[in-house]
Amino acid sequence: MDVKIYDNERVDALFANQVKIIQSDEVFAFSLDAVLLANFTNPAKKKQQKIVDLCAGNGAVGLFLTAKTSAKIYEVEIQKRLANMAQRSVILNDLDQQVEVINADLNDILTYLPKDSIDTITCNPPYFTNQPDSKKNPNHYLALARHELTVTLAQTIEQSANLLKMNGKVCFVHRPERLLEMGALMQKNRLAPKRIQLVYPKAGREANMVLVEAIKDGKPGGVRFLEPLVVYGPDGNYTPAIRKMIYG
Repeated sequence: MDVKIYDNERVDALFANQVKIIQSDEVFAFSLDAVLLANFTNPAKKKQQKIVDLCAGNGAVGLFLTAKTSAKIYEVEIQKRLANMAQRSVILNDLDQQVEVINADLNDILTYLPKDSIDTITCNPPYFTNQPDSKKNPNHYLALARHELTVTLAQTIEQSANLLKMNGKVCFVHRPERLLEMGALMQKNRLAPKRIQLVYPKAGREANMVLVEAIKDGKPGGVRFLEPLVVYGPDGNYTPAIRKMIYG
């Protein structure tokens, strides 16, 4: 099917599963955190099950998950232009029977999807709190993607809990400095963290990303810390683990 690609856009691919994504540096381009989140997530797999990707951006995480599951996937994105890019990427990959884009504020998501109805949720939310004196990107699209201007971590966790079935799972990628805050918010919303993986840019450096999986109404305790991921080797190239995620 023909899909319109505009002058300021390009089509990139995740070679590991041949998924094509429409990107634009003007508004947003998926980065490694999307690949890491999709790789970390063990999604519900059956056709009758349902997956939601919150803060979907241009749809990368949900599209990457299609290689792992037959479940219906809903991509939720507040920015109209990004949602449009995601929708065109869905068509570009001939996935419109499996993936649906919802252009909405995730705080209104229960208007679109029933409470307690989702098996797996993924979320790559804005990482930085909206401090009045914090420096923000002058590009409004990028500022929204990086700072909590329209949604907070508390809201993404609350809405995840609202959407999930009992024993449903949610997976987040975020910054390590917010891990304890995330854990407290999850506990408040009946979510029990079960798997955590730290991501390091290079050996000998501090972690700059964390992946967290939690289960709704899961038993407390039993948290597993997975083997750390290191992104770049001493030669400046991707480590074998990261290269496999990207190139297969």
